[in-house]
Amino acid sequence: MEALEPWIERQYRHSAAAMLRSVSPITLVKTRAGFGQTIVARAGAIVASPVLAAYDPEPDYFFHWYRDSAVVVDALRLLAEDEDAGIDTRTFFADFVRFSAALGELDGRALVQAPEWRAQVAGDHLKYLRTDADLGSVHGESVAAETRVNPDGTLDVSSWARPQFDGPALRALALLRWIRSPCLAGAPPAPVEALLRADLAVTFKHWRDACFDIWEEEKGLHYYTLRVCAAALEGGADWLDLRGGSPQAECYRSDAQAILRQLDGYWLADEHYYRSRILESGRRSAKDLDIAVILAAIHAPADAATHSVHDPRMHATLARLEKLFGELYPINHHRDPSHAPAMGRYAGDVYFSGGAYFFSTFGAAEFCYCAAKGAQNAAGLFERGDAFLRTARAYTPASGDLAEQFDQRTGEPRSARHLAWSYAAFISCIAARRRAQEVDLWT
Repeated sequence: MEALEPWIERQYRHSAAAMLRSVSPITLVKTRAGFGQTIVARAGAIVASPVLAAYDPEPDYFFHWYRDSAVVVDALRLLAEDEDAGIDTRTFFADFVRFSAALGELDGRALVQAPEWRAQVAGDHLKYLRTDADLGSVHGESVAAETRVNPDGTLDVSSWARPQFDGPALRALALLRWIRSPCLAGAPPAPVEALLRADLAVTFKHWRDACFDIWEEEKGLHYYTLRVCAAALEGGADWLDLRGGSPQAECYRSDAQAILRQLDGYWLADEHYYRSRILESGRRSAKDLDIAVILAAIHAPADAATHSVHDPRMHATLARLEKLFGELYPINHHRDPSHAPAMGRYAGDVYFSGGAYFFSTFGAAEFCYCAAKGAQNAAGLFERGDAFLRTARAYTPASGDLAEQFDQRTGEPRSARHLAWSYAAFISCIAARRRAQEVDLWT
C-alpha cells in the first residue's frame, strides 16, 4: 500500500477544494417542491453538503447548520494559515460573518402574520411544518438557538430538533481563533467583534438550559455542548481582558469553571468513560458512550489536566469507544494490525448504515495527535493517530471524495456525499499532525 505521507498531501489538496464547494455556493439553486421553496444560496452561507439531494436516497443537507458551518469556517482559517496551500480564505470568512450577523434579524412572527406560504406546501408535507407557536417564538436572541437555516438566509420552516446551543459557542470559538490568527492583522473588524459579543452573550445566558445533542436526537444537558460553552466563555474572558478588562470577563470565567466542575460529574467510574448526556427525563441513555465526548476535546482544545486531550479519563473514554466499534462493525473484525477501528457515533446507531463516520475516525486521530504534544508516550500516541488515519484512508475512494459515513459491513460510502464536515475534519486532523511533528516526539 502507498505510504501514508503522499496520500495525506494528495487528500489534503482534494479536501480543501472539495470543502470550498460548500462555502458561499451562490451558483446552486435548491428546489424543495414539497415545501413550495426555491432556495438560492447567498454569499457567506456554508451548506453541509452541496449535493442537491432529497432523500432519494441521500439526505437533503442543503442547509446552513450553525455547528457544521463553525467547524468549516475554522478549517478555512487553517487553510489561510497554511502558506503551502496557497488559498486565501479571508473573503469567505468576511462573507460568513456578514451572513451570520444578518441571521440575527430573522423573525418567525412575520411568517405567522403572513401565512400565505403555507398554501404552497404539498398536502403530504404539511405534517413536516413547524407550528405557528414554534415559528412565533423565533426572534431576537432565540434565532441563535436554531439548529439550521436555509442558505438564502431564511428560517427553516420544517419541524426539527430545537433548541441547540453548541452553534453559538462553536462560532465564538472559531471567531476567537480567527482574531488571534496572523491572517487578520491588527484589530478585528467591527462586524467580527459584534458577532462574537452576541455569541458569547447567548452562550453565557443559555448554557444551563436543556437542548438537543449534536446529533439532534435527545434533549438534555450534553457533555459536548457544555464543553464548547466552557471553552467559548473562557476564551471570551481572555479576549475581553486583552481589550482592557471588563466585569463581564470575570462572569464568563466563573461560569466556565462552573461548567467544568459540572462535567466532572459526567465521569462513570464503574464504566470508565465520560457519559455524553444527562437527559431531561432523568433516565439513562443508550447513547451515553458517544464519540461526541472525544470531538468536544478537539473542538474545545485546552491545556488543562481535565476535560482535554491530556485527561486520562478522556483517554479511557476513547479506549472504550475503540472497543465498542471494534466489536460492533464487521469491517473492524479482521483489520490490519496497523489499523485502528473505524469509528462511529454510538452503539445502536440506525441512521443510514449506522456505520462509521469519517469525521469520527479523523476526530479520533486528531485527538491522538493533539495529545502527543508534550506527552511522555508521545511517539505511541502519534502512531495511534496514524493508525486511525490508515483506517480512514482504506475506506476513502480513489477520487478522494468523502461522504458522511462508510458502511459498517462493506465500507462503501453512505449518507450525504461531499460532507463539508468530513473534509474539514481531515484538514483539522492533518493540521494537528503537522503540529505534533514540529516537536521531537522521541525524546
